[in-house]
Amino acid sequence: MTGKRTGELSPGSVARANRQRVDREEGAQALADANRRAVEVRLNMQRLRALREARLLEEASARTALPPPKKKRSKGNAG
Repeated sequence: MTGKRTGELSPGSVARANRQRVDREEGAQALADANRRAVEVRLNMQRLRALREARLLEEASARTALPPPKKKRSKGNAG
């Protein structure tokens, strides 16, 4: 009875193993890229939020520094 040959891999199994190895490496690289982009997006959002909050504070302080607007007098029809 002939059994499996030990120590020798078929060309198909070698190719499959290589494809799986390449897929694992590319998958790990894709995950790393996605994580890096997510960090960049969060940092940009944080920067923009800080700028927006600073602008809002500046606008609020400018409003409080101005004197209140004078009331408009209505024109009366005396007559």
